[in-house]
Amino acid sequence: MPRLTSSHSALAGFLAAAAATHFLAPRPYDAMVPRSLPGSPRTWTHISGVAELAVAAAVANPRSRRQGGLAAAALFVAVFPANVKMARDWSDRPAPLRAAALGRLPLQVPLVWWALKVAGKAAGK
Repeated sequence: MPRLTSSHSALAGFLAAAAATHFLAPRPYDAMVPRSLPGSPRTWTHISGVAELAVAAAVANPRSRRQGGLAAAALFVAVFPANVKMARDWSDRPAPLRAAALGRLPLQVPLVWWALKVAGKAAGK
């Protein structure tokens, strides 16, 4: 029986869905933008949404899948500081929200692994 979705399709879908939320509901992302970045948090929210969309397209395209997987891994690493900021900012929130914010931190590891696995499969490894 064929699989309903492949790993690369699921990763591309995950990235595209995340990208869409940067434009449909940007306020939570604005709050996660580290203050040390220059310019408006909304600009960074939109830039990261565009980046996720571009990486999703690269992962979905067989010709660029390897590079897209590597870019996805880099993107997941690059957003880690925002997740750390969120965990710090939410330290005084109710326990379920604190748990969600802290849960984002270790979640980056399997996301990076997933992206590298997609890149490796695309390279024939």
